Amino acid sequence: MMPELTADLEQDTASGAVSSDLQTVASGAPFSRVVTLTELLSPTPDTGRYLGIIDKIWTIGPKVHGGTMVATSAAAATRWLRASDAALVAMAPIAASSDFLGAPEPGEVEYEVHIRKVGRQICLVDVNLIQQGRTLVRTAFTFGHLDDVEPIYAPQHGDMPVEPPADAVGYRGSSMGKVVNVAQGAELYLDRAWARFLDGAKGEPRLRLWMRPFDGDQQDADVAMYFGMMSADMSPPVPVNLGHFGWAPTVQMTTYLRRRPAPGWLRIIATSHEVGGRMFDEDQLVLDSTGAVVAQSRQLALVPQQR
Repeated sequence: MMPELTADLEQDTASGAVSSDLQTVASGAPFSRVVTLTELLSPTPDTGRYLGIIDKIWTIGPKVHGGTMVATSAAAATRWLRASDAALVAMAPIAASSDFLGAPEPGEVEYEVHIRKVGRQICLVDVNLIQQGRTLVRTAFTFGHLDDVEPIYAPQHGDMPVEPPADAVGYRGSSMGKVVNVAQGAELYLDRAWARFLDGAKGEPRLRLWMRPFDGDQQDADVAMYFGMMSADMSPPVPVNLGHFGWAPTVQMTTYLRRRPAPGWLRIIATSHEVGGRMFDEDQLVLDSTGAVVAQSRQLALVPQQR
């Protein structure tokens, strides 16, 4: 889901601040924990069921971060598909189409997995994220093989440094970090040059960020892959640069995974084709430290009311 922001980022609000799970952060691999699932008994042999825990750090304000829910659902889908056929172990969730039916609370959630198609090139898997008996997120995954060769065509983004520059705005310990609790589970910086709203000004509906997982979350290839998917939903809603602050509920989000990220910083570039009176679209592009495309997302969301 799109992050919630307040108009005055310097003002601390009780509703926007969620305490961290210190034990999870201290582990050095907080994202590994959220994508680690426990298999549950299933009423039918063709249905996978898993238990997961989404710690409070994986929230934006009081709401569970949408990209985290997509990534954890991908972990459930991947595990069940591999369990069904060992020959499919090389496949990865290359596309995810997510509908958000409700907002789960941090804590225990269940994942119900159904395989719709098994093929040599493409497999289709559906996942329902359930809490207290209600399906709150429904995601249809397409599994295939990741890109592992040099691209035929790939635009360069040399105007964005590989690492955050000295004037980048760090989330942790700042007003941004009081809202974006995910910054407790990874390193996160915002490009001040594009974030005009930080200075009370208006600008183009676009934002750029740098994000890096903790060392413990870069050791496992699958965890790094899920982290890349999650980061494709990390930008604040771009209408903030037009003076529209607040929660921007996601209507629908599609996420593409192109390859596993190289170690190091991820660069996130968020843009919009149109900010309408009711809805806006937001595209997010994720590049790794080599400049390769890791993930992409496009979502349609509701425009926050202007304050």
